[in-house]
Amino acid sequence: MIGKWQSLVIDCEDPDALAAFYQELLGMVRVHEDDDWISIGDAAGRPALDFQRVEGLVRPQWPGADHPQQMHVDVLVEDLDAAEAAVLRLGATSLDAGTETFRVYTDPGGHPFCLVLT
Repeated sequence: MIGKWQSLVIDCEDPDALAAFYQELLGMVRVHEDDDWISIGDAAGRPALDFQRVEGLVRPQWPGADHPQQMHVDVLVEDLDAAEAAVLRLGATSLDAGTETFRVYTDPGGHPFCLVLT
């Protein structure tokens, strides 16, 4: 092993709003916060999701390579229909894509993520 995973950093226009979305989606808490950077995780010092403010952000497009997604988060769920209803209430957008075992959405910042059946 060369090192330990610290965080996944997501560029966004509004770190506060996007962190709140993922806090609710993943059941995490804020472990660090300033004007342009918010970290959420299960505890300080553990791997986190970080949200950094980027002015003039070009949102990813899915599918496609003109503005590639570059990364996406997969979230395990026990019930796709119930999880879909919950993420749509939080502000996600369905991309009307997937299969019987996963569905694709964008978060409020336009980043793709998937709900994956356990």
